[in-house]
Amino acid sequence: MDVIYPRCAGLDVHQKSVMVCLRIWTDGKSRKTVRRFGTMTHDLVAMAEWLGGEGVTHVAMESTGVFWKPIYNILEGRFEILLCNARDVKQVPGRKTDVTDCEWLAQLLQHGLLRGSFVPARELRQLRDLTRGRAQLVGERTRTANRIHKVLEDANIKLGAVATDVLGVSGRRMIQAMVAGETDANVLAELAQKQLRAKIPERIQTTMA
Repeated sequence: MDVIYPRCAGLDVHQKSVMVCLRIWTDGKSRKTVRRFGTMTHDLVAMAEWLGGEGVTHVAMESTGVFWKPIYNILEGRFEILLCNARDVKQVPGRKTDVTDCEWLAQLLQHGLLRGSFVPARELRQLRDLTRGRAQLVGERTRTANRIHKVLEDANIKLGAVATDVLGVSGRRMIQAMVAGETDANVLAELAQKQLRAKIPERIQTTMA
């Protein structure tokens, strides 16, 4: 098979370590070197320095959980990185049983037999992380509000019947007062704020229901 990338490397990524196979094609022969690195930042920087010092141009690794992300961030901009789907790699025939994952990746990469997955630019990846985190927080807030509403309904406290937002300013003040031991409906109703104060008579009935 033709050699497409004379100087390349395959990375087998784990939580605590990265096995790296370096393959260099010179004078019609392929030389390989396998080294192990940790996954701390200084370890990954050392790995990048080693690969750069060997003249590596292309690096391949599998998209293993989230473990590939810090490695990708450190190698990005210095090497052409192919992030491969493990399923696609395993479908390539010809692997020997005694070949490690990093060696197999390096061999496939050197001959141009790997297809990288699409990885957005760093700014877009960061935006995705932020929006995903925000969506999780909003979802957790909604689930918490629903649980509080259920507890109130179980106690026959119809706070949600007159308050659009049980966790609004008025709702939180009333809930905090009830948690503190307040049971007087008139006292609780007086905690209503702004537009909700117009519903004080209904609030008293609701709280006392």
